[in-house]
Amino acid sequence: MWGILIALISGALMSIQGVFNTEVTKNTSMWVSNTWVQITALLVCVVGWFVTGRESFGGLFKLENKYMLLGGVIGAFITFTVVKSMSQLGPAKAVLLIVVSQLLVAYLIEVFGIFGVEKVGFEWKKVIGMLLAIAGIVIFKWE
Repeated sequence: MWGILIALISGALMSIQGVFNTEVTKNTSMWVSNTWVQITALLVCVVGWFVTGRESFGGLFKLENKYMLLGGVIGAFITFTVVKSMSQLGPAKAVLLIVVSQLLVAYLIEVFGIFGVEKVGFEWKKVIGMLLAIAGIVIFKWE
């Protein structure tokens, strides 16, 4: 139950953040806005680190697959692409496409066991669900 609630909150926060970041970008620039987002995220993380126990950063360098440390780099590009898509499509259309893209990529990661994720079996009902989501985009975008 908590996982569902947290996922719903996450989705809502991503949409709100995308709108905020798009507005900040209108008054500055893409990279100034993105820098602000990443710096303020860093500050929140540092405060969280101080409050919750201060585990060692040494564990970062013990990772077997060093490419896993690229999450922050990917985060900068996520901010960039969300802002661009929202400014060109509007929040609702952009989020629809973003969510379907997330769903498709996440399912492929699970089916093929990419990045060390536990492999799951292919299921047609999930493909049908994906196709329904894509049909929803077509209906939503229909003008």
